[in-house]
Amino acid sequence: MADPIALTALALDATIGWPNALYVRIGHPVGAFARLIDKAEWRWNRATTPAATRRASGILLLLILVALAAAGGWAIERVAHAFVGRWAWIVIAIAAWPGLAQRSLFDHVRAVARPLASGDLVEARRKLARIVGRDTETLDEAGIARAAIESLAESVCDGVIAPLFWLLLLGLPGLWAFKAISTADSLIGHKEMRWRAFGWAAARTDDLANWIPARLSGLLLCLAAPGGWRTMARDHAAHASPNGGWPESAMAGALGIALGGGATYDGVMHPKPWINAEGRTASSPDLANALRIYVRACALAWVIVGGFAWAL
Repeated sequence: MADPIALTALALDATIGWPNALYVRIGHPVGAFARLIDKAEWRWNRATTPAATRRASGILLLLILVALAAAGGWAIERVAHAFVGRWAWIVIAIAAWPGLAQRSLFDHVRAVARPLASGDLVEARRKLARIVGRDTETLDEAGIARAAIESLAESVCDGVIAPLFWLLLLGLPGLWAFKAISTADSLIGHKEMRWRAFGWAAARTDDLANWIPARLSGLLLCLAAPGGWRTMARDHAAHASPNGGWPESAMAGALGIALGGGATYDGVMHPKPWINAEGRTASSPDLANALRIYVRACALAWVIVGGFAWAL
């Protein structure tokens, strides 16, 4: 029954995303994770606390987050089956819907692509700053396009394929446990001194949770645009993340552009290896093409999930 649940959740997400009216009234479920993480980080991650203690606190926080998320998913499933019976799968699909991010990812990247295509770099930088952590104030067209494409490629895994994978494998508990891990990694799983010890568990667990989905994401992107196979096979290890390089190198090869190469964070330049170093410099049309590849990859995921649903 997981496959009809997944298809329904995918359809809800692709059709309406997470409506702003809902966000204004009740926020987003991920926001609850973020608030808990922020409070714990403020209390447990003080600069005067020994690193070993901060690491232990980070492990404890992650265990609490995963336990709460999985328990919440399990409770929804049990209540749905107890009170709705044969139609419980619809309730479960609705509960899974906000855990997917096909629509929001597309909308956020398209919000960068549109002003970039019209030459409005100021607006494109402003929209880009909402989806990347790097400094955007001085980026030119190529820098904006490259940053948006890198974010899109990596988020194919984090926002779509990984939550879908864990939903299919472990149901609602798996989906929401993954979202708790992913949220923790995005907020505290950084290498900077402030978070290195406290966010260690979040970063390592996120690497593990994304290991299979990242490779599936690269595969789907290659199927959506076959030019990525060679680059993915050669350059996936050039990325700092053990997972991010798979979808990013697939996208770079599919578009024939170079990605990576470094970025500035808080005024400090962080060099990174190039992915597909012989490729062209990214441009506005490449960002538009990346969105088309993304849509095709999502469509392929639908087809695969639908195939399982039909076969079973």
